[in-house]
Amino acid sequence: MKKMETKHFGEISYDPEKIIHFPEGLPGFPEDQHFLLMSENEDEELFFWLQSTDNGNVAFTLMDVYKVLPDYDPQVEEEEIAALGELDDTPLLIYNIVVIPEYVRHMRVNLLAPVVINLNTGIGKQIICTSNEYAVRFMIFEELERAKRRLAEEKANAGTNA
Repeated sequence: MKKMETKHFGEISYDPEKIIHFPEGLPGFPEDQHFLLMSENEDEELFFWLQSTDNGNVAFTLMDVYKVLPDYDPQVEEEEIAALGELDDTPLLIYNIVVIPEYVRHMRVNLLAPVVINLNTGIGKQIICTSNEYAVRFMIFEELERAKRRLAEEKANAGTNA
């Protein structure tokens, strides 16, 4: 295990084998090419962090928007996906960078440029969608609230049908 000091998480220990390589870095951060995908706990399914191992000050908050927007369907160029290496039957991880300001109701997510990770090759890339149907700054808070209510209803219905 290696250790490093980070701005947001303090000292962390990590397995170098778990590093995801972003050959081009991320837009605005070309020197940061090695990242860890982190979650607050093992059961986390919505928010994650992409922590640079090149610079402890650089971390991005990621969101699994499919949990909130199940119809999200980013279309990207084949060549962009090919840059992630051999795909085989491995599903790709697709996350979106989210900004969570102090006033959480102004939370926004970049739907236009998802972060795509191939766990088999350990390669990631932020890819821009080919269509303009998705926004760079999509206000997600209301959708999160709707998704919570939908989940609560589903749980309540499952309890009455059991």
